[in-house]
Amino acid sequence: MTALPRASHSVELSLVGMAVIWGVNFSVMKYGTQQMAPIAFNTLRMSIACVILLAIAYARPGLRPSTQDRNRLLGLGVLGHFIYQMLFVSGLALTRAGTAALVVAASPAAVAIVARATGHERLPMRAVAGIVLSISGVMLVVGGSVQTDGTGHLIGDLLILCAVIVWAFYTTGLVPLAQRVEPAQVAAWTLVGGVIPLALVATPKLIQTDWAAIKPLTWGAVLYAGVLAMVIAYLVWYHGVRAIGPTRTAMFANLQPIVAVIVAWLVLSEVPTVFQGIGAASVLGGLYLARR
Repeated sequence: MTALPRASHSVELSLVGMAVIWGVNFSVMKYGTQQMAPIAFNTLRMSIACVILLAIAYARPGLRPSTQDRNRLLGLGVLGHFIYQMLFVSGLALTRAGTAALVVAASPAAVAIVARATGHERLPMRAVAGIVLSISGVMLVVGGSVQTDGTGHLIGDLLILCAVIVWAFYTTGLVPLAQRVEPAQVAAWTLVGGVIPLALVATPKLIQTDWAAIKPLTWGAVLYAGVLAMVIAYLVWYHGVRAIGPTRTAMFANLQPIVAVIVAWLVLSEVPTVFQGIGAASVLGGLYLARR
C-alpha cells in the first residue's frame, strides 16, 4: 500500500471545476431525459463524447496503450460506462436531481472501501473520519427522500446508490492502468467499451425517436452532457486519479451535490429540504477532513 500524495493547487482547482461541471449536469440531464427517452439521450451524448475522445487519442499515436492495456480499458468501460450509466440515468429519471447528486456523494466512501480492500491506498484517520461523515450525510438524504417524496423516489435513490458501487470498482480498477496510460487514452478507450453495448441496447429507442421534434435547448443539453461532462470533466478525473489517487479525487467530486442542489433549486424548482441541507453540510465537512 502507498500513502496518499498531497494534491497541488492546480490539481485541486481543476477538480473543483470538474465538480461544478458535474453538479450542473444533474439538472441538464434531468431536463434532457424529460424531453427524450433516457437511454436515447444517454447514448447520444456518450457517442458524441466518444468521437471527440477518440480523435484526441488518435492525434497522439505515440501515447497509445498496448493491446493488452487497451483490452483491459475496454472491459472496464463496460463496467464504468455501460452498467454505471444504465443505473445512473434510470435512477435520475425516478428521483430529484438534487437528491441524486447527494446520493452520488457516497462515491468517495465506496471508492475508499474498495481501494483499501484491494490494497491500493492507505487512509489516514482524518480521511476515514471524512468518509464516515459523508456516509452519514448520504443516509440522511436517502431517509429524508422517503419522508418527503415517497417510496417512488426511493427506488431512484437506490438505483443511483448501485451506480455508485459500480463506479467504485471501476475507479479502483483503473488505478494501475492510469499510472502508465495517458488520461486521454484512458478516457477514450473506456468510453468505447461502454458505448458499444449501450448503443446496441438503445437501438429500438433511437429508431423511435422523432429527431425533427427535438428542441434546440434539448440539443444544448446533449452537448453539455457530452462535451463538458464527459470529455473535459472526465479528462480532469483521470488526471486526478493518476496524480493523487482515486479516493482523494473522489472526495473532490463531493462538491458536485452542493452545486447540483443549488442549480436544481434555481432551474427545476426543486426546493432543498432540511435533510439535504444537513447532508450538504456533512459532505463539505467530509471533504475538508479527507483533503489533508
